[in-house]
Amino acid sequence: MASTGDPEYKSSSTPVPVSSSGGVDYFKFDLILRLLLFAASLAAVLVMVTGNQTEYLPLPLPAKFRYSPAFVYFVAAFSVSGLYSIITTLVSLSAIRKPNLKTKLLLQLIFWDAVMLGILASATGTAGGVAYLGLKGNKHTNWNKICNIYDKFCRHVGASVAMGLVGSIVTLLLIWISAYSIHSRVPK
Repeated sequence: MASTGDPEYKSSSTPVPVSSSGGVDYFKFDLILRLLLFAASLAAVLVMVTGNQTEYLPLPLPAKFRYSPAFVYFVAAFSVSGLYSIITTLVSLSAIRKPNLKTKLLLQLIFWDAVMLGILASATGTAGGVAYLGLKGNKHTNWNKICNIYDKFCRHVGASVAMGLVGSIVTLLLIWISAYSIHSRVPK
């Protein structure tokens, strides 16, 4: 293909949405990711909370998420994440309608998304660590594995931690897309 001599020439034939301030407008992707964060947070909480199991060894011994501080922290963190995603989805919708607020809003969203990522990653790691102890045990400290007894409960915990990891990754993507959107608005 021959060059037109124009430094702004793009070889792509698909148009990229450009905002009024000159940068690429990623707020629609932001909106989709925030909806995904809500879905992942809701799924993580629901799966963790519904993972109850009682085994009779000779006495009834229940396994519930609220018996572990790590799992309670996980449920609290992802409940907050669900509420946060609803609020920021509404904020993103208003930014799509009022383009003059976008740059200021992006900086605020990066800050709060980073705070939320820290909370979600720590909750996912904490719950994952306790789940791993339940799965494998620790012979050095005489902590026995319990997932061979509480299999249904452990499957719920594992699925919930996996959804928590998805939520953490989506939050990281939200930070990246906001930072890139701000970067694309800076004049070169």
